[in-house]
Amino acid sequence: MSLLKDEPSLIKSDLRVVSQALQNSPSSSIENVASGTHFNRASVVHAEDKRSSHYSSVNETQTACQEVVIVKNGHRVCGTGAALATVPIVQNKAYFEMKLQQSGVWGVGLATRHADLNRVPLGRDKESWVLTSEGTIVHNGDILYKLSEMPMEGDIVGVSYDHVEINFYVNGKNLMCPVTGAKGEVFPVLYVDDGAILDAAFINFTHQPPPGFDRIMVEKSLL
Repeated sequence: MSLLKDEPSLIKSDLRVVSQALQNSPSSSIENVASGTHFNRASVVHAEDKRSSHYSSVNETQTACQEVVIVKNGHRVCGTGAALATVPIVQNKAYFEMKLQQSGVWGVGLATRHADLNRVPLGRDKESWVLTSEGTIVHNGDILYKLSEMPMEGDIVGVSYDHVEINFYVNGKNLMCPVTGAKGEVFPVLYVDDGAILDAAFINFTHQPPPGFDRIMVEKSLL
């Protein structure tokens, strides 16, 4: 299974962004890029393998144990597994959204590049912080919060991060379940299993981001 079979010209560009994103310089300036953030299989397969070239294509041998499927130009995640966004969050206040297109086992939140993206659900180690389809917010195997109502098909889940707190929103409403402790380089992450389909939105949000928050910026050094 290859990435974006109908748009092969995009693959090299996507892989380049992922490769450089994992080597970003904190001193680099940032700017708004309308389509600069999305998901791709390269981040899934090679996120922890520093020896691998992100310029190479992803073949069946490398992905035999990874069944996540990423379509719609890197914005829809289905199948089984997890995917990191192509760029980390480097600005002070960032926001993105996820639409629950089809229910199943799923999660959304933030993760480091060291998270085991082949092992879902996430949130079982110190490398990820996620809101899950069970209505829990989890990190390092601990349930930090249990929601009174679980998101349903068609709902929009928002995630904001200001390098102090992660906050989650459902249909524009803050769940008032702040999560602290996320430090260093973190990426938006989605995971799916059991038929779940998730659509990520990094621009053109359904709901207004919280005051002071904006879409994820892409460092100039990544362009």
